[in-house]
Amino acid sequence: MLSSVGAFSSLYFATLMLLLSSGLFNTFMGVRLTAISVSEVWIGGLIAVYYLGLVFGARMGHRLIMGVGHIRAYAASAAIVTICVLVQILVDSMYVWLLLRFLAGAAMVVQFMGIESWLNEQSDNSQRGTIFAFYMVFSSLGTVLGQLSLTLFPHLNYEPLVFVAICSAFSLVPVAITRRSHPPLQVPAPINARYYLDRVPLSMMVLLVAGMLTGAFYGLAPVYAVRVHLSNEQAALFVAVSVAAGVLAQWPVGWLADRMNRVKLIRINAICLLALAIPLWGWFEAPFWFLLIFSALFGILQFTLYPLGAAFANDNVDPERRVGLSAILYMVYGLGACLGPLLAGGLMSYIGSNLYYIFVAACGLALVLLVRPQKVLGDHLSQDAPTTFVPMPDSLQSSAAAVALDPRVDISSDVSHDPVFEDLPPVEERVPATTESTAAERKAEDEAAEATLAEDDKRADPVVGSSGSSGSSGSSGSSGSSGSSGSSVNSEGLDAFGSAADVESSSAEKDAEKARKPSDPAP
Repeated sequence: MLSSVGAFSSLYFATLMLLLSSGLFNTFMGVRLTAISVSEVWIGGLIAVYYLGLVFGARMGHRLIMGVGHIRAYAASAAIVTICVLVQILVDSMYVWLLLRFLAGAAMVVQFMGIESWLNEQSDNSQRGTIFAFYMVFSSLGTVLGQLSLTLFPHLNYEPLVFVAICSAFSLVPVAITRRSHPPLQVPAPINARYYLDRVPLSMMVLLVAGMLTGAFYGLAPVYAVRVHLSNEQAALFVAVSVAAGVLAQWPVGWLADRMNRVKLIRINAICLLALAIPLWGWFEAPFWFLLIFSALFGILQFTLYPLGAAFANDNVDPERRVGLSAILYMVYGLGACLGPLLAGGLMSYIGSNLYYIFVAACGLALVLLVRPQKVLGDHLSQDAPTTFVPMPDSLQSSAAAVALDPRVDISSDVSHDPVFEDLPPVEERVPATTESTAAERKAEDEAAEATLAEDDKRADPVVGSSGSSGSSGSSGSSGSSGSSGSSVNSEGLDAFGSAADVESSSAEKDAEKARKPSDPAP
């Protein structure tokens, strides 16, 4: 286990620095903009366009990586993210910030794609689960440390943004100096979205709501904490506790998910989410310790919705289609992450900060009403259902390429992951060109060889020409001629072609010509 971690230490460290910078940035922007009285709509919009960039950047990332390679694509993306963060220090326009956050999201997903495809390519099936687990640990640890690092900056100036830029640039170092070779990256074929929507509509609904909760949490939970009179350090701890509890809860929730009906577990999760949100509607002023406990409970509930919904979806999809399934789940989850901050931010801006947990309760109520175990007939269960529950990191801080590390999928046999080579002509058009080129080159070589042999023969016997004597004759003249010819062939023919076969062929032809009488017709 330790050897596996050590082998990928550079990639794990890069992941840690990436998530640290991202976690710090999201929390800082919420607290900072709230302090200067910026509307929650703008705060939610900044989070929404960031996650929108994560979703749309995946396709462009494939093309970029395949065009220039993993390290170059990673370096360019790290530079773009760093520039976007630093420009926000120089420009105060919210419209420019929206564009910068979208570009940062699109560039950051390229970084995650490079790391995740690297991990997948250079790990075998026996190590895949361990490598995926450590990847999740480092991802979650980076997010938690990002929240806590806000406590290092008591003043709400732009120093945290400089620290974010430093972490973003620092994540480039272990990747740039790695000795590992570039892994191949295939562009996935177009996915039949309708197939998955018809097959697992319940999972799509769960992932949409989970994305709305997660996107709203990262953008607006710090705003809520500041609105209820928590300090900046307390607001950072409020968010960090929720993330840490959600990570630690994945293993016991996974144990339950492998032993009871997963649809029932999702419904229980939704009921608890609804019940816990009601006390935080603003009925009373809650103390800090009370908010920390509830934050931890909400983290357990909301951060386990994604892996539960993904596990149920894998139960009802054939193994050869699970890569495509994960890509669709990621897109639906990302769509929810774009909608959640906008809806929650709008409610908080026009009604009040307590509307954040009213929004959370509404999401829980939607799941309670729509997720009903009695409606699940099990007609589409796969042969290996129930699949093993896999604890998963916050996939909003990752990419769709992370599915390659999932022990439940086999990329080599997945029909939804066949490579597409859009820029290459069809095979039947490439093969004739290659064959013709090879044939022309061989013909030119043969002609050059015949010309060289003819020149050798002329130099060996200027009187007879190409019908010179052979070394098999007993006369001195023929012997000398033969020796001269053999020497010429050996010194020039071998140097030119490096083969004794040419010498033997030339000698045989000369013997045949000498044995013929002058009146004999040429063959």
